[in-house]
Amino acid sequence: MSTLKSQTDAQIEKSRQAKPEFMKGVEDLIAQAKEFKTGSDAIQVAAKAPSFELPDSTGTPVRLDDLLARGKVVVTFYRGDWCPYCNLQLRALQARIAEIHDLGAELVAISPQFPDGSMSVTERVGLEFTVLSDQNAEVAGEYGVAWQVPEMLLDHMRKDRNLDLADINKGNGTILPIPATFVLNADGIVTWRYVDVDYRGRAEPDDIIAALKAS
Repeated sequence: MSTLKSQTDAQIEKSRQAKPEFMKGVEDLIAQAKEFKTGSDAIQVAAKAPSFELPDSTGTPVRLDDLLARGKVVVTFYRGDWCPYCNLQLRALQARIAEIHDLGAELVAISPQFPDGSMSVTERVGLEFTVLSDQNAEVAGEYGVAWQVPEMLLDHMRKDRNLDLADINKGNGTILPIPATFVLNADGIVTWRYVDVDYRGRAEPDDIIAALKAS
C-alpha cells in the first residue's frame, strides 16, 4: 500500500505539470511562510488542548469534552472537500480508522466548510469518523493553526477553480487552517502533533497510530 506522502507527492507533481508557474508561486509562498515560522503558534506537546463545541455534518453539536470522556481523541484540521490533498488525507484516515478505534481513540476532522458541504464528504467517502464545521476558523485559531490565505492563492481559487470560499464556508472567505493533527490523551493533553504550513503535506496515519500506542 502506498503511503499518504507518496500519494500527495504524486498530486503535487500532477499540479506542477499542469500549472508550473502557479506551483512555483505556491512553493515560493510556502518557503516564505516557513522562513517566518508560520505555524509556530500551534499548541505544543504537553499543553492542554482548547475545548470546543462544533456542529457535525447534520448540524448536531459535538463537544470535545464528551469525546474525551470516552478516551483519546485525534483532532485533525483540513481545508474542505474541494481540496484534493484533503480528500487523500480523509481516505487514508478512513482506511486506518478501525486501528484508531481499537486503540481506544476517536477521530474528528475539522474544516471551515458549512455543515451541508461537509456532509457530502462524509457520504461520498463513507467516513466512519466525525466531520465538524469550524466556519469562522475560531477553533483553528485557538489551536494556533488558522492561516490568512495570500491573495495569490485566493485569486487562483476564484479564477482557475471557480471556488468562492465565502460561499463554501457561508461567511469566512479568507482564513483556512494549516494542515495539522493533534493526538490528545483522555485528559485532553497533547501527546503528539503534526503542523505544516505547506497545505500539500499531511500527517501519516502510521505516525498517528504510533503516537496513540505511545500515549
